[in-house]
Amino acid sequence: MKNLPQKVRSKKLSSRVDLTAMVSVSFMLIIFFMVIGELSKPKVMELYSGRGGCGPEPECNKPDENLVLTLLLDKNDKIITYHGLLTFPIQTPKKVNYEKNGIRKELMEKNKMVLEYSARLGRPERGVTVIIKPTKKSNYGNLVNILDELEIANIDSYAIIPQFTPEESKLLASN
Repeated sequence: MKNLPQKVRSKKLSSRVDLTAMVSVSFMLIIFFMVIGELSKPKVMELYSGRGGCGPEPECNKPDENLVLTLLLDKNDKIITYHGLLTFPIQTPKKVNYEKNGIRKELMEKNKMVLEYSARLGRPERGVTVIIKPTKKSNYGNLVNILDELEIANIDSYAIIPQFTPEESKLLASN
């Protein structure tokens, strides 16, 4: 009998697939979409007016002007502050600078004063609410500096409003 050539058998590879990398990627995608879903939810801030809702009269639903400090940011690193309403200010408007003894001192004093005021009235302690009004002539760095000073003074209630009242426009023009 002749030697027949033997069949060459192909080597069988392992049919096992390593899915470790696929599982890691899947978990990372799940975490990514959970975080994105949480961050995309709208955030709402409660508006504290200082008084409870007392009725439909406009006078009784006004915010307490004792809790408000307004900062007007103008060109050449100029800041004008006033406490309360500009028509009847608790503190007359004054110029301050961006130094330690300027705006930082002013913010800390007003926050302390407002905390004492709300404690005297038996309300929950709430610090000053700062309204920041940058003019078109002020620069972005001034706004960042003010936000840093608010952080240093532990003031977490503020608003950035680009509109000015006619009285505030006159005040800026006169200074």
